[in-house]
Amino acid sequence: MADRHDPLRNFRYRLEIDGITQAGFSEVAVGDSSTDAIDYREGNEPKHVRKLSGLNKFANITLKWGITDSTELALWRQLVVDDGPLDAARRTVVIRIQNEAGEDKAAFEVVNAWPCKYDPSDLNGKGNDAAVDALELCHEGIKRIQ
Repeated sequence: MADRHDPLRNFRYRLEIDGITQAGFSEVAVGDSSTDAIDYREGNEPKHVRKLSGLNKFANITLKWGITDSTELALWRQLVVDDGPLDAARRTVVIRIQNEAGEDKAAFEVVNAWPCKYDPSDLNGKGNDAAVDALELCHEGIKRIQ
């Protein structure tokens, strides 16, 4: 039996995207987050700067999946391409990491995500690989919720 302090494996996960029921993803590349440090000093302070927190930045998330007959992710991307209101394309995405028994053990919530890049699979008449699409999500924050 696994100890509760054993690290979770990186190959058991699932995504929940508001209103989209895509079955699965072969890869989810979660970008980092950082906070800019701002140097600040007033004239009557010691001769060193204080570090203040500045803007929070969140790298994009890339989803990869084998092409199926589902068009839900393509339609989501099309909302942005058609130059509709961006608020209509924003979604909450939850990334759930599971243990070996398939139980949700960790979760990350991605806020106001929208598809900013779509990379369809290359095709090769001599190949035998699965066709894999990629979708890049811009977002305004990610936090651990479980």
